[in-house]
Amino acid sequence: MKALMFGWEFPPHILGGLGTASYGLTKGMWQCGDMDITFVIPKPFGDEEKGFAHIIGASQTPVAWRDVSRDYVESRIGNVMDPDLYYRLRDHIYADFNYMRTNDLGCIEFSGRYPDNLLEEINNYSIVAGVIARTIDCDIIHSHDWLTYPAGIHAKQVTGKPLVIHVHATDYDRSRGNLNPTVFGIERDGMMHADHIITVSNLTRQTVIEKYGIDPAKVTTVHNAVIPLSRELLDVEVNKPKEKVVTFLGRITMQKGPEYFVEAAAKVLKLDHNVRFVMAGSGDMMDKMISLAAARGIADRFHFPGFQKGKQVYEMLKASDVYIMPSVSEPFGISPLEAMQMGVPSIISKQSGCAEILTNVIKTDYWDIDAMADAIHSIITYPAMYNQLREDGIDEVNRITWDKAGRKVIDIYHRVLANYK
Repeated sequence: MKALMFGWEFPPHILGGLGTASYGLTKGMWQCGDMDITFVIPKPFGDEEKGFAHIIGASQTPVAWRDVSRDYVESRIGNVMDPDLYYRLRDHIYADFNYMRTNDLGCIEFSGRYPDNLLEEINNYSIVAGVIARTIDCDIIHSHDWLTYPAGIHAKQVTGKPLVIHVHATDYDRSRGNLNPTVFGIERDGMMHADHIITVSNLTRQTVIEKYGIDPAKVTTVHNAVIPLSRELLDVEVNKPKEKVVTFLGRITMQKGPEYFVEAAAKVLKLDHNVRFVMAGSGDMMDKMISLAAARGIADRFHFPGFQKGKQVYEMLKASDVYIMPSVSEPFGISPLEAMQMGVPSIISKQSGCAEILTNVIKTDYWDIDAMADAIHSIITYPAMYNQLREDGIDEVNRITWDKAGRKVIDIYHRVLANYK
């Protein structure tokens, strides 16, 4: 079966969980066999893993004709795409886009991130999708998250093939109810055009049904998973502090509940001052959290190392005694699973999708800073509790694999194709 997927991130260049989940699911589906997957991203860098998906960059897809030699194309984009594919794509330009800002290859530039002109990039991505959909043969189209829904809709209109959209989060999760009407409109438009909707948790499924007015029969939950870690990462060496270390790792935004982490930390430090708290990540609430830690008189026990990526994530987890995710509304949340892989006991909010499938963690309400503080203090105080959560957590998370999620998605594909008219 041939799937044409549209995504926004792909490892190793990721800014959040979307890229990690897209990679894991794609590889898991490939491991199931009989899948030919083309994965489109705005801007590949050339160091993406090869072999299980054909990666196409929107930034290397021409939308305006340029008379350029193969040697020149090779010199410009040969590190990320086969020049022959460039010419195949050029043969399927479907309108005159010379009025747009294009480069010497007739391609639209993309940042590969979440720039201030994000809505413009989303629209440009959907234009490029029209060229790709006319070039790449597929049986089904799959769009990951709201940024790619317009591209998926365009590809469906071009090919007549069914569209599956994958809801990794909704604006209800990101905004804590303070909706962006433009984003909401894009999300709902994608859901209405989709032939089936995959959500990463039952929590998100209920949001899609209740807040967007979608028929429950059209929505299926497929929980995320984790990629088995290499021995190199599992055995990464770090200088472990003498004090206990409690870590928050994620975007420092409203959705992630960072203020509850700081308040719980203040309560723990009243009981035991020999603890360090780490808030790793970046986001629009970082300055507020630095100020809050200072206001609570615990700034000397707090560290803000900034955004962590790749090996840095696992070095930080290896140095931690407790991992905590106090998210207010978390569609899934892969980071606790990554912490469990590293043998770090984890505390998660009951308002997170991963709480639906994890047993060997401690679950609290995101707002219950007393319960959160009690859980942290118990884990760092009682070795038997620490060791049980550590060992049982490793056993549990090692059974949550992407090939199982991939098989569920492939089964959904088959059902959609069987019913598609």
